[in-house]
Amino acid sequence: MSALRTGIVVVALLVPFAPWSHAEEKTVESSAELSKRVSDLASLVLKLQARVDELESKLETSTAAPIESGPADPQTPAPAPGTTQTAAVPALPRSGASLLGGTTVNFLLDGYYGFNFNNPIGRVNFLRAYDVLSNAFSLNQAGVVLENAPDPEHGKRFGLRLDLQFGQATATLQGNTTSEPRPDIYRNVFQAYGTYVFPVGGGLTVDFGKWASSLGMESNYTKDQINYSRSLLFYFLPFYHMGARVNYKVSDALSLNYWITNGTQQIEPFNGFKDQMFGFVLQPRKNISWTVNYYLGQEHPDVEFLANYTGTSLPTEQGLAFQPILNPPSGKLHIFDNYLTWQASQKLTLAWEGDYVLQRLYTNSAPQHAVGTALYARYQLKPKFAIAARTEYVSDRGGLFTSASQAIREQTFTAERLIADGLLLRAEWRRDASNQPSFLTDRLGVLKKEQNTATLGLVWWYGGKQGAW
Repeated sequence: MSALRTGIVVVALLVPFAPWSHAEEKTVESSAELSKRVSDLASLVLKLQARVDELESKLETSTAAPIESGPADPQTPAPAPGTTQTAAVPALPRSGASLLGGTTVNFLLDGYYGFNFNNPIGRVNFLRAYDVLSNAFSLNQAGVVLENAPDPEHGKRFGLRLDLQFGQATATLQGNTTSEPRPDIYRNVFQAYGTYVFPVGGGLTVDFGKWASSLGMESNYTKDQINYSRSLLFYFLPFYHMGARVNYKVSDALSLNYWITNGTQQIEPFNGFKDQMFGFVLQPRKNISWTVNYYLGQEHPDVEFLANYTGTSLPTEQGLAFQPILNPPSGKLHIFDNYLTWQASQKLTLAWEGDYVLQRLYTNSAPQHAVGTALYARYQLKPKFAIAARTEYVSDRGGLFTSASQAIREQTFTAERLIADGLLLRAEWRRDASNQPSFLTDRLGVLKKEQNTATLGLVWWYGGKQGAW
């Protein structure tokens, strides 16, 4: 607007002299006429000045008011006759983050068709965490993730995350009544926690609520995994915890972790013991990361819940009766978990996981223990095409996880095609084999030592969250 003021002054100075030239010296106006012309021009300048002040006032008012105009679109029809049209103003980006104060809203749909060559009764894939059905079109998971992450570098030290989950994976993660007395209340809330970052050293991050367990290399969302199906180790290790956790960044290469929780797969505890986890993440180079965890728990209840109790003599928890267990078992659970990832090249990713789990019923009971290890490899053949493989061995001595002492081997081969940003297709062949007959067949009571499956999975996702979910 200052440029417009300058232009007015320049015009006012130049206009009186515009009619003059050397060829017209004979038509010089009288001094009275010149004086009148100057007076008229001065009046015109004052009127223009008043108009500029009026326009400036209107512009300030419109800038302070909310902008309601949409993005410029050549397909947008012209306003109807007799209507007013707001002056064209560049439209602001209307992403989910800008509308919700930095909160990203993210959606995921994960479905598959699997075929089991054993043709098992009930179409059940034994020892599968997520792809539990065969010979059927299945909804593995539908999810909604809302996240408002902390941003300490810009003065925002708190954050919040909520994951809602539906489908077969939900029943695997949340449906175990042996560890949750009332799983239906929380079944669709996969994660719900708040975060605060304290200005201590390199950053002290504290979370409170329910979160997905980071014991084991694999996690919940298929799009972030190397293979479509989950490993045996993923199935055997904890899925989630409720409590508080702390992460302290010692340096760019080292961070420390500590948890205190109600237990494994326990939002509501069934005993008074609080589980704990101690761990660290070491990253000596940008392409190498090593995670080491030790988890100490007590997973035996000291009360028994009675879903169909109709009496009035027992205490209740919001209508669900329970009674104490006399001499409850108090043996401990020990999990030693570590995994290493190495980005060997721009195209090749290698990973290894090793776990040892030991549990006793009573403190003087003989232990049940399992040992497992897995190797992973993924190679990016083309920008949108990759292949991956996983081989795994688990020795479940004492039947800690499978209810039978056995050794299980598993090999998986996966081909991946990124159809578009947010749409992933995976084709997978997997073979599970045991030294004991464990896998279902098409004949009731007849088991086999192996299970071969072929799976085609599709994953869609959309939202503003970057990186792994």
